[in-house]
Amino acid sequence: MPTRTPEFIYGTAWKEGRTAGLTELAIGCGFRAIDTANQRRHYFEEGVGQGLAAAYQTGVVTRDDLFLQTKFTYRGGQDDRLPYDPSAPLATQVVQSLSSSLRHLGTDRVDSFVLHGPSSGYSWTDADTEVWEAMRRERDEGRTILLGVSNVSLLHLEQMEAAGLELPTFVQNRCFARLGWDRDVRQFCKDHNMVYQGFSLLTANQEVVHNAAIVQLAEALNVTSAQLIFSFARSIGILPLTGTSNAEHMMQDLESIRMKLSADIVQALEGIAG
Repeated sequence: MPTRTPEFIYGTAWKEGRTAGLTELAIGCGFRAIDTANQRRHYFEEGVGQGLAAAYQTGVVTRDDLFLQTKFTYRGGQDDRLPYDPSAPLATQVVQSLSSSLRHLGTDRVDSFVLHGPSSGYSWTDADTEVWEAMRRERDEGRTILLGVSNVSLLHLEQMEAAGLELPTFVQNRCFARLGWDRDVRQFCKDHNMVYQGFSLLTANQEVVHNAAIVQLAEALNVTSAQLIFSFARSIGILPLTGTSNAEHMMQDLESIRMKLSADIVQALEGIAG
């Protein structure tokens, strides 16, 4: 059965020793999609697995209830705690990284396997193609269901398309309001039936969170500014991630799924934020 695209994703970056407990808490609060990476520099993927195991043990969820997403990270994005042999070919590193992720997460497959960022910020390279093709083989062999790319520009995606490469199901980017909420990349995703995942929707946009018009509108709708921004994001085609460590905020964030904003409000928010 194909993996269903989630409505909200819980992100586990930068949580270190709290990772297991916060992963279990997020699942207990209702999150059914968890994002991590095999990059010990910013993630504790093994801790995510511990949180998952605790949730399974208490019977809150089963593996089939969850959408699990992890990432392959190049050597340049890692510290010395590597999930692969750095002297091995890139394709082998991909296999080693995903195999390690599956052990960490206690599963035989993930729902989404994401390239954590191209090797160059300027263009798609031969190294990226080698990694992407290795990721596709992992997909074809059943160790992941879907593929994605993260931290990419419109040029990266256009170059993938021009090279005749299979395009990803997911694009995950940090999303800045001052840059139109990554409008050009979102449009490319829309045109190619790809799902845009937006992270740092709050932390990268504090000037929007505290904008007087946003705060006033949130109060009028009897919601929080965060709920308003998450609902707005969903309205313009963004699958949001949140990494909050607060249980009340977790539940509030999930409640934003039920919010329906009018076209006038969405347009007004784009004017304020974009």
